[in-house]
Amino acid sequence: ELENQLMTKSKTLDELKQSLALNGSAEQTPEALSLKIDELCEMVDSIVSQVAQLKTSMESILEQWRVYDEVYAEVSLMTTRYLYCLDQCKPSVVSLEALKNQVKTLQ
Repeated sequence: ELENQLMTKSKTLDELKQSLALNGSAEQTPEALSLKIDELCEMVDSIVSQVAQLKTSMESILEQWRVYDEVYAEVSLMTTRYLYCLDQCKPSVVSLEALKNQVKTLQ
C-alpha cells in the first residue's frame, strides 16, 4: 500500500514538473520568484516616474501653446486693424483737372 501511494505521489510530482516545464518555470524557487517580483516592482516604479516626467513636460508644452494662441490672436487682430486702416486711409486718386476745379470752387 505504501508502495502504491509512493508511486502515485511520484507520478503526481512528475506531472507537476512537466506542467512547470511547459510553462517555462521548472526551476523557479521562491527566491527566484521574489527576485522577479522585485524586478517587476522596479519596472512599475520606473514607469510611474516616466509618466510623471511626461505629465510635467506635457503641461509645459500646453502652456507654451496657450501663450502662442494668445499672441497669434493679438497679431491677427493687429494685422486686421492695419489692413483696415490702409483701406480707409488711402488717398483717393484725383486728377489734376479735378483738383483745379475744386480750387476754383473754393475761391
